[in-house]
Amino acid sequence: MDNAVKVGFIGLGNMGHPMAKNLEKAGVDLYVYNRTLEKAKDFEEHSTVCEDISDLVKQTDIIFTMLTNDDAVHAVYENILRGTVEGKLFVDMSTISEEASTAIASTLLAKGGSFIDAPVAGSTLPAKEGTLIFMIGGTQEDKERINPYLSLMGKEVKDLGFNGAGIAAKLCINYYLSILYQGMAETVLLAEKLGISRTDMMDIINQSASGSGATKVKTKSIIDDSFPAAFSLDLMLKDVKLAIAAGADLPFTKVLKDTYQSAHDEGYGEQDVMSVLTYIKKKVNVN
Repeated sequence: MDNAVKVGFIGLGNMGHPMAKNLEKAGVDLYVYNRTLEKAKDFEEHSTVCEDISDLVKQTDIIFTMLTNDDAVHAVYENILRGTVEGKLFVDMSTISEEASTAIASTLLAKGGSFIDAPVAGSTLPAKEGTLIFMIGGTQEDKERINPYLSLMGKEVKDLGFNGAGIAAKLCINYYLSILYQGMAETVLLAEKLGISRTDMMDIINQSASGSGATKVKTKSIIDDSFPAAFSLDLMLKDVKLAIAAGADLPFTKVLKDTYQSAHDEGYGEQDVMSVLTYIKKKVNVN
């Protein structure tokens, strides 16, 4: 890692904040920006807090972005593209459409900049612990430039080739998770109906071949029947829709979209994705 390189980080939300903190803790020369400046306050002692995006881009060499959706990413990169991007490397870790990601990449390349799509597998706890998995698409030279920084935020980097490939893989893994979370919800509700407690059912799942990091991280919220957002239901709905836009037309696809959309409509959108359990319980009147 080159100590002379100045690194920018735009987007200090639930995921971006702990990821940027890991860079800061490692001694990276870090410049941060967030639309709500209050979220950047605890960076003031060891990093540079920028009040606008253009100022951050001017001062940095590699810029990471971690934003919510297509609209947010477009807004930030429209701002970035008003200035000089030549020689700078932009790394977008947001989960957005393939179309948006490749369009931004093309525009930056035409202006002399570089772009890597590097979405992550993992939610807020892995972001804090630095154990995310990065799925990246871009040129080999650019990947080599960012690998030292990705290693500070994650445990593995999956090189998938060209621009857009990282996003494609991210949409696939989140499609799988949308199935898994709905499946867990229905399994727990069936178990309760048959007289098996959530605690016992989740222990059986986690101790068997059906267990995984995804099941274990949701176990406490399922047992407690409390769903503060680590990864919101609205974000899962967004990702299911992105998968559909990218070509998903499979046996589960309509069921997933209908379930998460209806749960959103019923007011569960800002809760954790596992609140789909509460929605399904209410919908089918499971006692």
